[in-house]
Amino acid sequence: MGKTVSGRIGGGSTGHNSREYSRNNVDPSRTHLNIDYCNEPIKDAFHKLFDDALERYNAKQTRSDRIIDDYYDKIRSGKQEKPFYEIIMQVGNKDDTGATTESGEQAKAILNEYFQGFRERNPNLYVFSAHLHMDEATPHLHIDFIPFITGSTRGLDTRVSLKKALLAQGFEGGSRSETEWNQWMASEKNALAAVMERHGLEWEHKGTHEEHLSIIEFKKKERTEELEAVTAELADKKVDLRTIADRVNNLKTAETDFKDLKEKLAYDPEYLLPEPSSLMLAKTYKEEKARPLVKKLKSIIRSLLVQYHKVIDNLIRITGEKDKLQQENDRLRDDNGSLTRENAILKEQTKDYRRLKKHYSPELKAMLEQLKTTRQRERQEKQANIA
Repeated sequence: MGKTVSGRIGGGSTGHNSREYSRNNVDPSRTHLNIDYCNEPIKDAFHKLFDDALERYNAKQTRSDRIIDDYYDKIRSGKQEKPFYEIIMQVGNKDDTGATTESGEQAKAILNEYFQGFRERNPNLYVFSAHLHMDEATPHLHIDFIPFITGSTRGLDTRVSLKKALLAQGFEGGSRSETEWNQWMASEKNALAAVMERHGLEWEHKGTHEEHLSIIEFKKKERTEELEAVTAELADKKVDLRTIADRVNNLKTAETDFKDLKEKLAYDPEYLLPEPSSLMLAKTYKEEKARPLVKKLKSIIRSLLVQYHKVIDNLIRITGEKDKLQQENDRLRDDNGSLTRENAILKEQTKDYRRLKKHYSPELKAMLEQLKTTRQRERQEKQANIA
């Protein structure tokens, strides 16, 4: 027996997920059948994950405007990353896996087993809220998580990053359709399908792997996900460019400091050799005045040479990084524009499709049923030939 597998991005309404409040599609008499795995306030989760890293980061800052008071507020109000993400996993649909049916109970067992392995499969996704709902039409699972990485050399050493978190788990983006997110979601669907097999169910692929979704609608959804992934990657690159800009500013500050030092060496009495008094011996003058000053100047020169070479190395590296990031940023901006235009076209096609569906729904339904029957017959004949 086959059932569809559905995995999609959720809206992240943790209050609704935990049933702090309900909507019209919820049956309150069945809410006690839900499973609440965890419901940690997101700010508490951020403190647990990032407070130590935030303390280390702030301790290194020499400018007050670089100090971060609240990392959650910084991420929430910024444009580089989202504080958290939500996925909704589901087996079957309301027609073949209603929550009140025996199939619904089987789906509940499958989703529960699937979630038990989620944290182990995803060590870089911190789950702070997870709920299995049995009080709506179809059993489904909400998982809200914070993507994070450790050992970062930019910003906090432990910080929020969806792209880098998925990369750390082995999902490396390739083409526009093979983004880290798409690869990871496909992997999670396979994990859910593996649990289904242990419960005697096959994954029924309905062409697009999405239940009751037309080809045009699926393409629109796929392009939207690609657009979100490209936008996230573009935001990452903008942060990289800002980091480089900060480094350049630091170099400019260093240049100013060197100019100040030059003035100090030229005019500050501390670095000027005083005139010897009339009664001072040459040896005494040398030991008490000249030698300490020479020693101090040698120390400054050594320090300047070290800093000079560091500045030159950083400048060469930053220039190369900036050019590379600028090129990648331009490419991502082009991809972003292309996906936005494609999405707009698909929206129009969806409207056309729905208008056609409205007028020709009975005929389309009959054609689809006929196609489904033909495919089932071909599959049965193929199995019979193999046997």
